[in-house]
Amino acid sequence: MASIVLPALSSGDGTFEVPGDKSISHRILMLSAIAQGNTLVDNCNAGEDVERTRRALTSLGVAINGSDRRLTVFGATELREPGSTIDCGNSGTTMRLLMGLLADRTRAVLDGDASLRQRPMERVASPLRAMGARIETSSLGRPPVTIEGASAGLRGITHAMPFASAQTRSALLIAGLRAEGETSVSSPAVCRDHAERMLAAMGARVSVAGLNVTVSRSPLTAIPSYEVPGDISAAAFFLAGAAVAQPGGRLSVRRVGLNPTRTAALDVLRDMGLRIGVRNLLERHGEPVGDLDIICGVQPHKRELHLDSGVVPSCIDEIPMLCALAGVVLDRFTVRGASELRAKESDRVTSTAELLRAFGITAQELPDGIDVTGTRKLIAPERISTGGDHRIGMTAAFLALAARHAIVIDAAECIATSFPGFAQAWTGVFRG
Repeated sequence: MASIVLPALSSGDGTFEVPGDKSISHRILMLSAIAQGNTLVDNCNAGEDVERTRRALTSLGVAINGSDRRLTVFGATELREPGSTIDCGNSGTTMRLLMGLLADRTRAVLDGDASLRQRPMERVASPLRAMGARIETSSLGRPPVTIEGASAGLRGITHAMPFASAQTRSALLIAGLRAEGETSVSSPAVCRDHAERMLAAMGARVSVAGLNVTVSRSPLTAIPSYEVPGDISAAAFFLAGAAVAQPGGRLSVRRVGLNPTRTAALDVLRDMGLRIGVRNLLERHGEPVGDLDIICGVQPHKRELHLDSGVVPSCIDEIPMLCALAGVVLDRFTVRGASELRAKESDRVTSTAELLRAFGITAQELPDGIDVTGTRKLIAPERISTGGDHRIGMTAAFLALAARHAIVIDAAECIATSFPGFAQAWTGVFRG
């Protein structure tokens, strides 16, 4: 198990970039694989999760050339049966989107590591069965997942998701590209809409009406060149770090994705007193992209904040970090309507609360969230474990910066699932 050692850090300054957006990288690889033509994907996320998607596609007969951040995907009209079980590793996005991609195409078995085997898959499998797919999950609706195809083809359905899930919606929309009739998916709250934007840019017959998305059977045309914007979830950790760094420094994160379904964390950070500016805003293939500027140091203008189910889906990945920052700069921070946190790489309600308590922050688990009471005097543990969750590892790095203390982060290899080279990037921006 790998560990990373971070020295005591206190100040921040400079201009930098973060890895390509993980959610977008998964989707552009999968959709390019079934599009007509070839796509050059630049700034693709090079983490282990997206690598699982790339390997899965090659096992299905898709030609993908290049390495790391720059890949060329050669669109395939038909996918072959893989020679063995597709190992999705720790990537729930890989597994769930593949379920939609393969629903009527070929037989395949999808499996993953011990963590992924605990995550729910019936949320995708059940509506796919309603579309005519033959697909089975194992005990308690978890992986492995066996797909037999759809002997009579797929038919469109109208599906109301019981909770906001971009992975579920993306999987059903991808399946809907080959279904007879229309496939409509509605969500009870806003969730990230990268798939819808990408489908529109590739010529699919897709329409959005409020929280409802509808797609009709249609071919895709490859986007010749697609640059993946920087991952706002990764950038948010650095913005939070700037808030607790010594006042006076300035950070600029270049070419970050600013999709409005992903920027709720920026609003929360601003509510906590962070001074964040946006420059060079433009749109690429339907995705807003811009530079983020922040002045180090924070002067909170609120003492309490509360997040509910209307906001949580748009900042779900940033909640551990938001709880940690709140524990440093606010008196109280409450998150509700976030039961989905319990089905991530770890039970993030429990793992976040345990991490905060290790640094001396009072944190109480709630059935669907967490209640944080802030402190102005952090404890500085010498080492902490990620528990196999990359967001917990990066949150630990943030808390060590806030405590001005060196730390060893154990089981840190998981951080590379979304942010390869995180330790080097962190110590390149923040200094002692």
